[in-house]
Amino acid sequence: MKAVTLSPPPDVDVVLPCLDEAGALPWVLARIPDGWRALVVDNGSTDGSADVARAHGATVVTESRRGFGAACHAGLRAATADVVCFCDCDASLDPSLLTPFVEEVRAGTADLVLGRRRPEGRGAWPAHARAGNIALARMLRRRTGLGLHDLGPLRAARREALLGLGLTDRRSGYPLQMVVRAADAGWRVTEHDVPYLPRTGASKVTGTWRGTWHAVRDMRRVLAEAPAVRAEAGADDSEGSRVR
Repeated sequence: MKAVTLSPPPDVDVVLPCLDEAGALPWVLARIPDGWRALVVDNGSTDGSADVARAHGATVVTESRRGFGAACHAGLRAATADVVCFCDCDASLDPSLLTPFVEEVRAGTADLVLGRRRPEGRGAWPAHARAGNIALARMLRRRTGLGLHDLGPLRAARREALLGLGLTDRRSGYPLQMVVRAADAGWRVTEHDVPYLPRTGASKVTGTWRGTWHAVRDMRRVLAEAPAVRAEAGADDSEGSRVR
């Protein structure tokens, strides 16, 4: 009987929400640390992003429901590693910078680690997007008491704990809801500076005033959510994402 060789489980899963990022994916995927698995969540791309991701060794998760939060949560549900990271796949953030984040989570000194974006290069962070982020960070500090300055997408936490937060937002409010619910649950949340580079390609959110406004609207809705109406863990987990 021929022995079956099982692949070792990933050391860390990195969730990369993706909508038409074929030009940026090779740079991003080349910077995934050895032993980690890249989960590229294709959220309706028409530029061949999924094929590019596979060609560069990533696992592709297909999420038909459009929305940043929908893509992030599909990746979280598809992950199997104990520690899960999140990173944009537009080449504005280097996923290799997540290594100390993961070490901090594993050491037990933090439950959720966030990257505070420090723009480098012209056009790295449009003025209107930065202004919106500052306003939301202030509201977040008032709402949670956390001394955070950014709601950056570069982050790390344990998978089961994240699922236990019962995140329900499937739009731009997902990253904020994660932090708010973590704070309500008494998590230790830390923040570290990371370089923020000019993205590859056109932004779907912060590249326009309208996109920024929709993001701010989604996040204000999350901030107004009362702790007493938090959804139970596992809510809305019937979504039809596929791993390929």
